[in-house]
Amino acid sequence: MDLLVAFLESTVRLSVPLLFAALGGLISERSGLANVALEGKILVSAFVAAAVAAVTGNPWLALCAGILSGAIGGFIFGALSVFTRADHIVVGIAFNMLVAGIIPTLCRALFGSTGGTPQLPLESRMPAPLAGDLTFFGFALLLCWMLSWAIRETRWGLRLKAAGEQPVSLIVQGVNPNRVRVWASVLAGACVGFGGVDLTMVQGSGYIRDMAGGRGFIALAALILGGWRPVPTVLACLVFAAADAAQLMLQGKLLFGVHVPNSLIQITPYVVTIAVLAARFSGKGFLAPKAINQPINP
Repeated sequence: MDLLVAFLESTVRLSVPLLFAALGGLISERSGLANVALEGKILVSAFVAAAVAAVTGNPWLALCAGILSGAIGGFIFGALSVFTRADHIVVGIAFNMLVAGIIPTLCRALFGSTGGTPQLPLESRMPAPLAGDLTFFGFALLLCWMLSWAIRETRWGLRLKAAGEQPVSLIVQGVNPNRVRVWASVLAGACVGFGGVDLTMVQGSGYIRDMAGGRGFIALAALILGGWRPVPTVLACLVFAAADAAQLMLQGKLLFGVHVPNSLIQITPYVVTIAVLAARFSGKGFLAPKAINQPINP
């Protein structure tokens, strides 16, 4: 029983950054932006939140800074994708590479080390009641419900879907679909920002270089597996988090009497991700937004 409780707690904790990144990615992809920049946005928000907390000692200011930096990252990605009419995948990869290069430079300039920010004292991290993983997890589930309702019932949701499916229908109504896409990318970046803040100020005690560890790409896989729908996307995130929790608990243990190297166990979440995606692509009903990664001439 104790082992099961520990496994469930670990799954919830590890799922939080994935949930926020996947739900943010879902917003932008439903608008037609193919968002492979989730990894970079997680890193940006995580670094900015930790840096502000280290400099000011104010966790609330750090929370706002992390969310705002994610939104700004979303605006940069969305604007470049829309107004340069470049391939969204290329823009996303370039964004990730830029972030990977610029954060160590900023760390060196601010803190004298390229490895990350100084360790945050307890008073500079998220205070109660936001200090627990369950709080962020609950907020992620609330965000999922709000997203499900908004996409079905609100004008914003209908325009979001139209921008990703039939942007011409928005143009006929006098709505600029490019503007819808850019603002969707801003909102998506803010959602991803919560995941970055959780990494540095709830689960960790500061920013460590490349601490996202591929979570942005796993989140992208989760939203694809979920068919660009909020509830299935959340379930996919929980599956991947459970695989990650399992590999953490299996490290150093004997499997069927055989000692398996930790390096092989650590790749379990990525193997699960590839296997599940391969099964998803080979099945029927794989319906991406029709106008995704397609430029629009309003």
